[in-house]
Amino acid sequence: MSFKSLSDPFNPNKSLLHKSDCDCPVCQTEKAGVHLSDYEKQEMIERRVDEEYGASASHSAHVEAQDPALTSSEDIIDRAVESAVVREVFGHNEFSRRSFLSMIGAGTAAAALSTVFPMEEAKAAMKETMGLGKLEKKKLNIGFVPITCATPIIMAHPMGFYERYGLDVDVIKTAGWAVARDKSLAGEYDASHMLTPMPLAMSMGAGSTAKPFLMPTVENINGQAIVLHNDHKDKRDPKQWKGFKFGVPFEYSMHNFLLRYYVAEFGLDPDKDIQIRVVPPPEMVANLRAGNLDGYLSPDPFNQRAVWEKVGFIHMLTKDIWEGHPCCAFACSKEFATENPNTYGALLRSIVDATEYSAKPENRKEIAEAISPKNYLNQPVPVVNQVLTGRYADGLGSVMDVPDRIDFDPFPWHSMGVWILTQMKRWGYVKGDIDYKKIAEEVYLATDTGKVMKEMGYEPPTETYSNYMIMGKEFDYNRPEEYIESFKIRRT
Repeated sequence: MSFKSLSDPFNPNKSLLHKSDCDCPVCQTEKAGVHLSDYEKQEMIERRVDEEYGASASHSAHVEAQDPALTSSEDIIDRAVESAVVREVFGHNEFSRRSFLSMIGAGTAAAALSTVFPMEEAKAAMKETMGLGKLEKKKLNIGFVPITCATPIIMAHPMGFYERYGLDVDVIKTAGWAVARDKSLAGEYDASHMLTPMPLAMSMGAGSTAKPFLMPTVENINGQAIVLHNDHKDKRDPKQWKGFKFGVPFEYSMHNFLLRYYVAEFGLDPDKDIQIRVVPPPEMVANLRAGNLDGYLSPDPFNQRAVWEKVGFIHMLTKDIWEGHPCCAFACSKEFATENPNTYGALLRSIVDATEYSAKPENRKEIAEAISPKNYLNQPVPVVNQVLTGRYADGLGSVMDVPDRIDFDPFPWHSMGVWILTQMKRWGYVKGDIDYKKIAEEVYLATDTGKVMKEMGYEPPTETYSNYMIMGKEFDYNRPEEYIESFKIRRT
């Protein structure tokens, strides 16, 4: 009986057979002079897979040496399924397999095989049997607002990340955040793309009925901008903005809080000196063109779309207000997570996986192609590509190169939740005494998500709190009330 390795089965230059220098437990045992029966060999291999899965991201030297791409136990299971299927297709004949792959290429072979064999379903089934547990619910509805902040949630659909974890997901385009909130509260969405302040507000009953919501992952960091109408190219100083009408996508949004923070630092009271209107992101450009808005702090691609349509220019990226600030998130009700723990776990893994994939610059052009079609963003690919790659026209005659214009990091820092709560209180959205850390830790699942990230082979931060420097002013998460009181312009 031939025992096989975990080499990439679609690589014609790699053998699926163990070689004389193999250091796996079976080969090492037999090298020591101990003869193993076929049953003992199989048992040893299965035990190693179990150990690898239980040890999460800790892998044997044999597995790492064969392929450094195997960075998690789930990668090992995926590879084992692929190897088994490919070996069966070629009748366990290494010569036939390697000759065929050399002729047509790995990508073509993998695509052809997926048309006749449900590879992703097989992987998901194997993961269930290896400890993830049976999914309570496989068919899910997930809402998204068509913006680039939702990239991981959107691209996970056409690029197979949900399917990889055994889920059948419908991603449902949603007009705006009020709709996303209401459908989530009503249970019409199993989970949804949300703005990072929304799960905090919904859990506290601010602006809606109180219902406990969980935010296990941030979707994007940075990724927003302040856009002004082309008529205002001579008004780059915010002190000149008195009487301006600005759009934001939702009251409980980083866009609203960052715009308020920014203008207040220049001495403008956002409730008295300017008007702030809630405008759904897809309607931002039309309102700018019509003169209903002088500018907006909006998610992309609508900042870049204003430049594309020659009606506005990018005044400032929000990363220049707060480098690395959170924006959008993936969230669900506590009820959904409690009643469907295995489904919730699979969904969380698919989102973490997609977010980490989105974080790699080399994947951005591919992702832009995947999420631009009508059923997702409905935007020209060049517009989305400018946002995701950070090489873009600013509408002022320059081509900018800012690779982290938008970035993706799933870790939901508790300190980010505390900062958002301070701004909610600063501007009167919540009142009274607030246990900042308690609320942030109940809603932002940093500790749990960190464990999942580590299990998947990603490296989460070792802490869940951090101080931030925002426009030259330090935010100390241990002194939230002092922070609020330090601002001259505030409602409390």
